[in-house]
Order: sequence, then structure tokens, then C-alpha cells
Amino acid sequence: MNLPVDRTKLKDTMARAMALLHKEVYRRTGGKIGGQVGKTTMMLLTTTGRKSGEPRTTPLNCMSDGDRYLAVASYGGDDRDPQWFKNLQANPEASIQVGADTIPVRASVATPEEKKTLWPKVVAAYKGYEGYQRKTDRLIPVVILTPLT
Repeated sequence: MNLPVDRTKLKDTMARAMALLHKEVYRRTGGKIGGQVGKTTMMLLTTTGRKSGEPRTTPLNCMSDGDRYLAVASYGGDDRDPQWFKNLQANPEASIQVGADTIPVRASVATPEEKKTLWPKVVAAYKGYEGYQRKTDRLIPVVILTPLT
């Protein structure tokens, strides 16, 4: 028997399952496992759920820019913004875990001028972002995470 498959729902479910496993392993090992995926450094971003008010943690590629960190709201080139990005738009104060260090941050979206400078840096860190941008009509935001300390 063939059951109809909602590919978007399946993709979202698989992404959530992988993120849950990744963040648990990352947290338990202080980033020793899961802190590096291939050549890409990873971080855990914890936002406040815009509807629930509960903490929501997402593993993301981590790129430093001086004392700031960068995140890319690519959602794999999907036409939708990722939930963590929507949460940051509602409440820009968050925290990141980079390795064993937890850092309180304030998020802002790069202006078009800032993005001109930052986009080549994020693509150098992870080439997949170029393909994600080609895959969607949505302009993929670069999020600047500035430490509050």
C-alpha cells in the first residue's frame, strides 16, 4: 500500500529530529562532538519562542566576524524563514553556545550594505549558501549576533 507523503512535513520532521540529536550531543560534550561538521564550526543558538515564550535551541553554522558571530537564515534554500529567525525578530535577545562557552547576544539583521561585505564571508565558511540563495526567491538574511558582555 502506498501512502501519500507530504514531503514538506517529512523534511521538517527529519530536520527537527536531527537538530534535537545534534544539540543534545553538543551540549553534553561541550561542543567536542558536534562542534565541527566537516570544515564548518557549529554553534547552538537559543532563542525565546515567540508564541510559547519557551527556550528554543537550534544548531547552526558558526562564523565569527571580529567579536560578533554570524548566522544565516537559509533554511536550506526553502521559501520560508526558519523558526529561529522569526523568534529573533520577535525577541532579539538570545544566547549562543560556541564550544563550551555560552554567550548572551543581541541579534540584528545585516543591512543591504552590511550584507555585501558579510555574504562573501559566510559563503567562504560554507559554500552551500550560494546554492540555497539560487534555490529561493527570498533574500536570505544574514543575522549579526553581538555579545552583550
